[in-house]
Amino acid sequence: MAQLPWQPSASWALLQQRAKLLQQIRGFFAERGVTEVDTPLLCRFGVTDRHLENLTSRFAHRFPAGHQQLQLQTSPEYAMKRILAAYQQSIYQLSHVVRDDEVGRYHNPEFMLLEWYRVGFDDRQLAQEVEALLQLTCDAPAAKYLSYQQAFIDATGHDPLTDSGISALRRDLTNDPKYRDWIANEDDSTVLQVAFYEWVESAFAPHQPVCITHFPKAQAALAKIAADDPRTAHRFEFYYRGVELANGYFELTDVEEQRQRFAEDNRLRQQHGQPPKAADEYLLAALEHGLPSCAGVALGFDRLLMIATGAEHIEEVLAFTTASA
Repeated sequence: MAQLPWQPSASWALLQQRAKLLQQIRGFFAERGVTEVDTPLLCRFGVTDRHLENLTSRFAHRFPAGHQQLQLQTSPEYAMKRILAAYQQSIYQLSHVVRDDEVGRYHNPEFMLLEWYRVGFDDRQLAQEVEALLQLTCDAPAAKYLSYQQAFIDATGHDPLTDSGISALRRDLTNDPKYRDWIANEDDSTVLQVAFYEWVESAFAPHQPVCITHFPKAQAALAKIAADDPRTAHRFEFYYRGVELANGYFELTDVEEQRQRFAEDNRLRQQHGQPPKAADEYLLAALEHGLPSCAGVALGFDRLLMIATGAEHIEEVLAFTTASA
């Protein structure tokens, strides 16, 4: 009988560096008076986003509310916002999350997220705190800040906030054999996401962190719409060393707007042959109670460790990948 590959994929030196990075992060937030919290991995509700899927687990017993199907969380966001609504304090969490998604150089179905929320911050202030964390943990240089619109114009010559610009990007993708057979039937938001990955992200210089700001309204997710340009949202993303690293928002606090976004997610899911997902009623109740003005961000801890150590594959920084667990 062949022996199973039982040994960890990460070296002992990498596991020690992993422990050191955890200590650095906890020290970073302790200095800023941000409290660490811990929320469940198994929850009643999952996400409605058509580009994310929860893995599920069926519990053998029934809860008082009657549900038995539990969702492994793709992010601790909804539970953390319930804590924010209850106590109005800045918080962070280092948590394992699970996504039914691709496996590859930067992807493992189970991974660690660093997620934090700063009461009284807007998206620009929080982006600057992400920049400070990168300087501490990776000795990174100052970040370059660039709007989504300008990044597209620089890389492609097309304006992603106009119908003509999106049509041109769709045409260019249709001419690419990788996308020709399916991109024509996709919505504008998906066209922009594919074009961003194909032409914009690949143009970033690897030696400097890049913060992309003012994402299109259609990609607002849980961010507020910008008052000065309602075509855009208060959402940012960080890229460094060829890695998509962090995704942050000036958080939406309007419960009715959030309810509408959940409904729109499900409309898109059904349009693309995906089953609808129940909206998280706990989150909606928390928003109705009142979420403080705050900004939040999720940062891939394992990817941060890859950058800090020069690792080439995520398996180098994990004790065990899902394939060997």
